[in-house]
Amino acid sequence: MQSKKPIASLSLDLDNQWSYLKTHGDAGWESFPSYLDLVVPRVLRFLQDFNQTITFFIVGQDAALDKNRAALAALATAGHEIGNHSFHHEPWLHLYTEQQITDEIAQAEEHIERATGQRTTGFRGPGFSCSETLLRVLKQRGYQYDCSTFPTYLGPLARAYYFATAKLTPEEREKRKALFGKFSEGLRPLKPYQWQLPGGELIEIPVTTLPLFKVPIHISYILYASSYSPALAKLYFRTALQFCKIAGVQPSILLHPLDFLGCDDVKELAFFPGMQMTGDRKVAIVHEMIELLQSNFAVTTMKQHAEAIKQSGRLESVTPASLSYTSQV
Repeated sequence: MQSKKPIASLSLDLDNQWSYLKTHGDAGWESFPSYLDLVVPRVLRFLQDFNQTITFFIVGQDAALDKNRAALAALATAGHEIGNHSFHHEPWLHLYTEQQITDEIAQAEEHIERATGQRTTGFRGPGFSCSETLLRVLKQRGYQYDCSTFPTYLGPLARAYYFATAKLTPEEREKRKALFGKFSEGLRPLKPYQWQLPGGELIEIPVTTLPLFKVPIHISYILYASSYSPALAKLYFRTALQFCKIAGVQPSILLHPLDFLGCDDVKELAFFPGMQMTGDRKVAIVHEMIELLQSNFAVTTMKQHAEAIKQSGRLESVTPASLSYTSQV
């Protein structure tokens, strides 16, 4: 008899064209240029081929614009879970006051529910921005889970690359100085855990990195590696999934719109790693990676993953104020 596959979750942060331009410090983002009409049908066809439902984390500002409503509604119609990815998509969310965070989350909830018909119960911070204040607000508003942590040692390197390619004022650099986190982010647990908060507990599902080494394994990094060697990139992802099995990590794998869009689709985002590839080439590579994921794991939405974690009853408790984490798996 075939053994039951362990669980993995799959999600997509639906960052739009304007949000990439805004974070990069490029002009023109204020008009909210969008590629949702292009990427959403492409992703939905892709997922339908796999008979797979996932979680889409939507930016509230996109849901507030009439031009995006049809594309966003299509996600919910297709049976996918909808999560909250903040309203303004500012990776310096951790700098907000408690009232600003409350307003940010509530405003996004309102517009996302109006566009999709779903009330969000899961959150991911833009740029993996997270703070104790944010977690308290999520708990107060009845969220079931957060998935804003990204346990990797490579945050400072990613930030250095970003600053080298971005056109930022000193004020903009100050806001972004904690983008992608500190080296110490790599000390955070990989396995899901629960935050101990004044109002109770909140489940945290980290974006999975390679166990022990804590280097990224989500699909954008695989695509970047594929631009140098597709064979080695595929081997790396396959090896990472085996490491997760050995370590008992239920992987939570992250997708982005640019995993499905190439240089022939959005020329304005040529600065983003991997954008020298065509959209068709990217989709073909992502197809191979999801095949590997499904062959090794029972892939679920983030909400289903959180429910399974809660039912298991085996969760480490972590205090948000703590900056030192001892779990390495």
